[in-house]
Amino acid sequence: MDVIEVPDPGDARLADYFRLRDVNLRKSIETEHGLFMAEGEKVIRRALHAGYSPRSLLLTRRRLEALSGLAAAVDAPVYVVDDAVAEQLTGFDVHRGALASFHRRPLPAVEEVLRGARRVVVLEDVLDHTNVGAIFRSAAGLGLDAVLLAPRCADPLYRRSVKVSMGAVFAQPYSRLDDWYGGLEALRERGFQLLALTPGAAAEPLPDALARIGSAPVALMFGSEGDGLSSHWLEQADSGVRIPMAGREVDSLNVTAAAAIACYELVRPPTGG
Repeated sequence: MDVIEVPDPGDARLADYFRLRDVNLRKSIETEHGLFMAEGEKVIRRALHAGYSPRSLLLTRRRLEALSGLAAAVDAPVYVVDDAVAEQLTGFDVHRGALASFHRRPLPAVEEVLRGARRVVVLEDVLDHTNVGAIFRSAAGLGLDAVLLAPRCADPLYRRSVKVSMGAVFAQPYSRLDDWYGGLEALRERGFQLLALTPGAAAEPLPDALARIGSAPVALMFGSEGDGLSSHWLEQADSGVRIPMAGREVDSLNVTAAAAIACYELVRPPTGG
């Protein structure tokens, strides 16, 4: 275990951890250097278990003894800093005591992710990293085969997404469409039924649609947090579907709650008979 004390937040060796709350800066840094961040022991171990290669580990002195086992598991430099240095460096209180920088891997092709898939979630312009992380947690936890992202969708490996997903982003197969306008054809060519989740009154209740479709592969499409799916993607869908609501002046759920319910419906065994 190569433990290195670093007293200066400006030390170049800590550059991976600089201003982690600055989204625009972090997008630039992480894209340029091909890295992502993991926060907390459990998430870091899940990244290691998934086979991601660490660049370095950052521990606070206060948590060094408690996290010595994690430090021993990381085959990379282990930097130890005071809490004040960690906060200066990252821009927030590193209360979990551990951050790690990992090398990214090339995303698999859409065709590879869809091979053998039957139940898929497709995200169009979900821009909030917290929402993307929560959706990945539902998809992974409930056993969805794949997640596809539109070109503008938020990055699942951004620190906030990774944290909210509790590392589920490492376990869930996913890829990114390189063509927003025509990208859904990759699903249609493989026989997927494209279901567009929408609160519209004319939309079919999701359980009814799934019962009607039967054993056909299904791709369930979710739109942006404010406007929902674009008119183009709604037109491309085979059906509009909705989660039945009880009323009380609530016509829909936020995208993360809707995704959790819809993912459950996608994998729920049929009843009756």
